[in-house]
Amino acid sequence: MSDYSVKTSILIWGWTLSLFLLFSYLICIGFGLLALEQAHMHEAWAPLLPGFEWLTISGFLAGALGSFLYGWYIAIIGVPMLRFFRNRFRT
Repeated sequence: MSDYSVKTSILIWGWTLSLFLLFSYLICIGFGLLALEQAHMHEAWAPLLPGFEWLTISGFLAGALGSFLYGWYIAIIGVPMLRFFRNRFRT
């Protein structure tokens, strides 16, 4: 990661994390549609994703958008922190 600028690193990590979290969300929704009710994950998603409601279009879209935006949040905060601590503790 050291050969990239902060902006480029944020873009790379932002897209990577956002798509990873979005795909994870979609897999969990698919699992919830196929699995028994006792194995559903929607109760775990609800407190983390504002606007998420199980089996509604608006809830599904809110969850997908929230998952995607969490990836960008982590990248925007995490990349500069990683660079700071890497430089601070470099030997």
